[in-house]
Amino acid sequence: MSLAKTFYLTTPIYYVNSAPHIGHAYTTVAGDVLTRWRRQRGESVWYLTGTDEHGEKVLRSAQANKVSPQEWVDNLVEKEWRPAWRSLNIANDDFIRTTEPRHTQRVQKFLTQLKDAGFIYAGKYEGPYCVGCEEFKLPGDLVEKDGKQTCLIHGTPIEIVKEDNWFFKLSAFVEPLLKHYRENPDACQPDTARNEVVSFLNSGVTDLSISRSTFDWGITVPWDTDQVFYVWFDALLNYATAVGLGDDPDSEGGKKFVEVWPPDIHLVGREILRFHAVIWPAMLMAAGLATPKKVFAHGWLLVGGEKMSKSKLTGIVPKDITDHFGVDAFRYYFLRAIPFGSDGSFSWEDMHARYTSELANDFGNLSSRLAAMIEKYCDGVIPASSYDEELAEALSATVEKADAAICDLDFQGGIVAIMDFCKQVNGYVTVKEPWILAKDPANKAELDAVLYNTAESLRALAILLNSVMPATCEILWESLGAHKSIGALKDQHIADVSKWGQLPVGSVVTKSASLFPRLDVIA
Repeated sequence: MSLAKTFYLTTPIYYVNSAPHIGHAYTTVAGDVLTRWRRQRGESVWYLTGTDEHGEKVLRSAQANKVSPQEWVDNLVEKEWRPAWRSLNIANDDFIRTTEPRHTQRVQKFLTQLKDAGFIYAGKYEGPYCVGCEEFKLPGDLVEKDGKQTCLIHGTPIEIVKEDNWFFKLSAFVEPLLKHYRENPDACQPDTARNEVVSFLNSGVTDLSISRSTFDWGITVPWDTDQVFYVWFDALLNYATAVGLGDDPDSEGGKKFVEVWPPDIHLVGREILRFHAVIWPAMLMAAGLATPKKVFAHGWLLVGGEKMSKSKLTGIVPKDITDHFGVDAFRYYFLRAIPFGSDGSFSWEDMHARYTSELANDFGNLSSRLAAMIEKYCDGVIPASSYDEELAEALSATVEKADAAICDLDFQGGIVAIMDFCKQVNGYVTVKEPWILAKDPANKAELDAVLYNTAESLRALAILLNSVMPATCEILWESLGAHKSIGALKDQHIADVSKWGQLPVGSVVTKSASLFPRLDVIA
């Protein structure tokens, strides 16, 4: 009997020419939330992120800073990218760098095999190229500005490149790709993204230049050492090289490849959709490998109505936000406020309003009230077990709805369902008025029931929100004494959350610092 396939999710391979901004963090947090949730479903999971370190843009930046390209990328990765993901509590299983030998060697082997199979040939290229995108441009990708042809994404003039290159027979895969998306509509989502890809394929696709000869910062073409591979052709392969592409089946890498391939989900930004939904599956088809089950293109984060961009000075680094609101509020806000797949605008005012209303008032205040009342009325221990049918049924429905939504990448829908249950528990406490019940000893049994049901609801909320706000939920879990009486939070399974009465009587509850303290409005 074969083992169940490991759920394999990737972020884009981030271009490492500057520090990560909140657009990069948005994708990475989304991947982290989904993989944490999947782990709490009891699944085997592999979460990959990493950095794309080759190409002309990196070379020029390094030259401008009077360092070697390798020094430039090493400094950025170790001082900016890895620390950013650690600070955001990203639990990735691997971090691939395209300058690593494991990547370089597997890329050269893979592309040599494509050449030997007749899918790569020598040719001449002349046409527009955007260094910012590291992309050869089509006429529809350009706009005239100040008398010059400029990139629609970067707003900067393109350069005309004329080189002897190696080409990939991309045009040979137009019909196979169209058939693939007809038969597997989920392979490219949301629907608007798939429609864009199909339209592009129907518009006439030419073969792709996959090498450059005018600079040397890249992976050397093994059969033509005067050239390096086109940065995107190299970069896309990271999803496979990181898990043992081409390794002997009996080796560690070969076994890993069998365990995880094909990827279940590639999370990408909309601007790199064509690379992932056209070029990448065509490369895999040429090699006879299974294509990804789903490429999901989320929308853009907008600031002041414009897509975030370092070149346009609209890039906000995560620390600007986390220093004020905290890491878990950052993780919560972007997936709660913006439907994943649509564009969304960030504003300090909206984040402050949601922080105050949903996190401080609804979730944080419920936890604080419960701990204070358990201490005051029950000597700090969970009282006699109780069962509230309305809350229990609501929890069961919440788990079902949240699980379906989050697994379908509807993070907003899943979080809203969980927070609606949180609001219901707050309403339950308000209606039951335990502070009034406590005034009469005759109400002891009813008071205990209210407090137990509230504590049991918080147990469930700690598990359900753990993938979104892991540090906060760990504090809540320990405050409830659940780490001692039930076990580690990470070991609690989603399918078991709604079984009522899991918090044992006598668990010691301790007051913690406010989960989400009140914050001043940013001026």
